Amino acid sequence: MKDINIILAAAGGLVLLLGLLSRPIDRSWLSPPLVAFSLGVVIGPHVLSLLDPEAWGNSHRVLEQATRLTLGISLMGIALRLPARFPFIHWRSLMILLAIGMPIMFLISALLTQWMLGVSLLIALAIGASICPTDPVIASSIVTGGVAKDNLPGGFRHLLSTESGANDGLAYPFVFLAILLLTKPTGAAWLEWFFQVWLWEVGGSVLIGAVLGWCFGKLLKWSEHKGFFDQPSFLAISLALTLLVLGVGKLLGTDSILAVFAAGIAYDQRVKGKERNEEDNVQEMVNLFFTMPVFALFGLMAPWGEWLALGWHGLLLVVLILLLRRLPIVLVLRKWLPPVRERNIALVMGWFGPIGISALFYGVLASSRTGDDSIWIVVSLCVFASVVAHGITAAPFARLYARHQDRG
Repeated sequence: MKDINIILAAAGGLVLLLGLLSRPIDRSWLSPPLVAFSLGVVIGPHVLSLLDPEAWGNSHRVLEQATRLTLGISLMGIALRLPARFPFIHWRSLMILLAIGMPIMFLISALLTQWMLGVSLLIALAIGASICPTDPVIASSIVTGGVAKDNLPGGFRHLLSTESGANDGLAYPFVFLAILLLTKPTGAAWLEWFFQVWLWEVGGSVLIGAVLGWCFGKLLKWSEHKGFFDQPSFLAISLALTLLVLGVGKLLGTDSILAVFAAGIAYDQRVKGKERNEEDNVQEMVNLFFTMPVFALFGLMAPWGEWLALGWHGLLLVVLILLLRRLPIVLVLRKWLPPVRERNIALVMGWFGPIGISALFYGVLASSRTGDDSIWIVVSLCVFASVVAHGITAAPFARLYARHQDRG
C-alpha cells in the first residue's frame, strides 16, 4: 500500500510540475521525458530507494503492459492531431519511409549491434527491430508546442508524426521474425511469420482498427445529429475508442498497437468541425498524464550496472546508432519526400528519429519471449541515450533551423 501511495504522489507531482512549467521546459534543453526519467532514477533503488520495481514481481511484465497502453493512447492522440487527409495526400512519402527506410534502419541497427557487441545475428536482429521505430512521445518535443510550431514547417511535423505512428506498429513483424527464428525451427518460423504475423496480426489489425474507427466516427456524427452528443465528451470517447481497439485487437490476436493508429486515422476522417478543436488538448493531456509516468517507471528500472558492464563498446554502439541508424537514410531518400526535400529540414528529420516507449515495449517483449536479457539491456541503453540526446537538442535545433532559414 505504501508503494501505491508513493507512485500516486510521484505521478501526480510529475504531471503538475510539467504542466506548471510547460513553457520554460518547452523552450529549454530539458524535455518532459528526460525530467520524468530523472524523477524515476531519484526515487528508485539507486538513489532514495523509495520504490523498488523488483519487489512488484515481474517488473518487465509491468513495463510491457504500461508501454502498450501508453503507446495506444499516444498513437490515438497523433492520429487526431494530424490534418485529416494528410496520410492519404502524402502516401508516397510514407510508403518510402516505411517500406524502404524502416527495413534499412532495422538492418543497420542490427549489424551495428552485432559488430560492436559480438552477439549472435538473431539477437542483434531482435535488438535492431526493437529500436527501429520512431518514438511518437519523444518526437512530440519537435512536432508540438510553441517552439516547434514557431520554427519548423508543418509538412515536416506532420510527416514525422505520421511516420512515428505507423512504424510503431509496423516494427511488430520485424521483432517477431527474430523471436520466431530464436524459438522455433527455421521452416516453421518463416511460415508462421508470413501467414500468421503478416497476413493476420498485421493485416488484420489494420482492417479491425479501420472498421472500428470508421464505425464509431459515424456513430459520433449520428449522435451529434440527434442531439445526444455533448462536446466535452469528445475526449472521453477518443480514449474509450483507444481502449476498445487495444482490447479487441489483442483478444483477436492482432498487432493492437497498429490497430489503434488505423482506428485513429479512420475515426479522424469522420470527426470534423468543432470536434477537432480539442485535438491539441487531447495530445497535450496524453503526453503529460499518460506517457510521462512510463518514463519515470523506466528510470526506476534502468539497469545501470548492466549498462556499465558493456563498457566503451556500449557507448560507441549508441553513438553509432544515433548517427547512422536514420540520418544517412533520410538524406538519401529526401528527393522522394516532398515535405523534407530541402536539405536543412532533411537534416532535422534525419536526426529526430528518437528511440523511446515503443522500443521499451518491444525490448521487454522480445526479452521475455526469448529468455535473453541482453536484448532488454541493449535496447534500454539506446532508449536512455535517445532520451538524453534528442531531448536536449529538440528546442535548440528547431531555433537553429529557423535562424538559418531567416538568413537564407
